[in-house]
Amino acid sequence: MGAAGSGPPPPEDGSPELLKAPGAGVLPEASWLRGWKTALSSISGTLLGLERALVARAPLKLGQAAEAEQLPPLPEKEGSERRLPQFISLFLPEFPIRPPVGERQLKILGFVAKGSFGTVLKVLDCRQEKVFAVKVVPKVEVLRRDSLRQCKEEVSIQKQVCHPFVHCLGDTWQGQRHLFIMCSYCSTGDLHSLWKAVGRLAEAVTRLFATELVLVLAYLHNLGIVHRDVKMENILLDEQGHLKLADFGLSRHLPWGDRAYTICGTLQYMAPEVLSGGPYAHSADWWSMGVLLFALATGKFPAAPEKDHVAMLDSVKRCSYAIPPTLSLGLRLLLSELLCQDPQRRLRHLHRFRSHPFFRGMTFDAEILRKRPVEFVLGLQRAQDTPLDAAVFSDFDCDLTVPVGQPCPG
Repeated sequence: MGAAGSGPPPPEDGSPELLKAPGAGVLPEASWLRGWKTALSSISGTLLGLERALVARAPLKLGQAAEAEQLPPLPEKEGSERRLPQFISLFLPEFPIRPPVGERQLKILGFVAKGSFGTVLKVLDCRQEKVFAVKVVPKVEVLRRDSLRQCKEEVSIQKQVCHPFVHCLGDTWQGQRHLFIMCSYCSTGDLHSLWKAVGRLAEAVTRLFATELVLVLAYLHNLGIVHRDVKMENILLDEQGHLKLADFGLSRHLPWGDRAYTICGTLQYMAPEVLSGGPYAHSADWWSMGVLLFALATGKFPAAPEKDHVAMLDSVKRCSYAIPPTLSLGLRLLLSELLCQDPQRRLRHLHRFRSHPFFRGMTFDAEILRKRPVEFVLGLQRAQDTPLDAAVFSDFDCDLTVPVGQPCPG
């Protein structure tokens, strides 16, 4: 995908373009990809615990009208070890195969979110007596999107990063038909839910979140990592009300001096150079931060959402980005410098943020920031888990070994 009237640029990483937004085109499948899908669809195996328990509850639906998959019968010996065909794991060795009964015993507690690429569940690790979030990604979907390399990149990045304001990776593994990515669980919800509840945030709260986001983006960029999907929905809030940048599904390693071309992200947050098909670099994340801060401070986005990247690019180019005069001079200056259409002139260096008028009096020490709870966030109603719905678990093979309703092992 490229700008209107031009051919598509070559993907920078050898993978096709991804677009996590409405209006994305569907790429034709390569013959090898169809072969993999056929091979996977022919796989049969035993399903343990959760899958059979959930399937027995009600008919499950795939999409809007697909029928539930017919499950193979259970083997006579429940305790027999399940051995997976070797070729299933060859293309993703970063995800070790977990045996049916391993050291970790997990129990599903709730449903957190359903994204375009997977389902996020709230689970209890019964051995550690600790709650985690598990992202469940169907292998067939990975193959359909031709995104094997991106899956590996996501895990590689999350294993590499360690920062107080990053949603940390706990563990990864694979089952027969799914990949599992386990992370820490944030009980207070996400920034988008907070914003929807209050409409707009006070400038002092916006300043704190902006400081924390500057620190984590500068950290990632110094490691040569571009996030590419900075938005309110991907910023979780921990038990003290501080932010945790999450969802590295579109992130990639991008050494300084290199450029990317893949059109990816969420339309309303995408920088103009991304919408046009590149080239772009780390400064695209700072544009996304500018859109996010504009929405937090004013209660609305600077530009309305469009149906596809071509229309969105046109809207971004035509938008005046009028900043309300009710905002402080420092915040207006910051927004104008982040929402600069020229990426070379866009505010993007940590030392510039430290000396910026909007951040006057703020510390840029993450550990000091974390010591003080964000009372505004904690004073609001905490996020509630969405009730379990059997439809969430359609085509879900049980690598979470404790079925719903069954007590945790003692």
